[in-house]
Amino acid sequence: MAEAIVNARYPEWRAFSAGTKPAGHVHPFAVDVLAEIGIAHSGQSKHINDLPTRDFDLVVTVCDSAAEECPVWPGKAGKRVHRSFVDPAKAEGTDEERKQVFRQVRSEMLEVIPELLK
Repeated sequence: MAEAIVNARYPEWRAFSAGTKPAGHVHPFAVDVLAEIGIAHSGQSKHINDLPTRDFDLVVTVCDSAAEECPVWPGKAGKRVHRSFVDPAKAEGTDEERKQVFRQVRSEMLEVIPELLK
């Protein structure tokens, strides 16, 4: 979701999202809650080895497991930040309850992203 938010709302930045254990798809609830705020998102989740470069101005890990599994960025990172978010894909309950967790994470990202990009 962070990649889609940055690329949709901050055209001076180009964001790439990748994981150490990608699911291979973007969760449908992530697509839904981004669409609710006018952000279209499609594509597949990527492994960090599939990124077009490993040199970035800013690298942000968004879950604790990524921060633990990738303690050293394998490329050039001008700044590295860890910001822990709940993994909404692990939410339990009804579809609406699970989607609400995605909305909460989306809201947190909308608050944090501007601060990270300063």
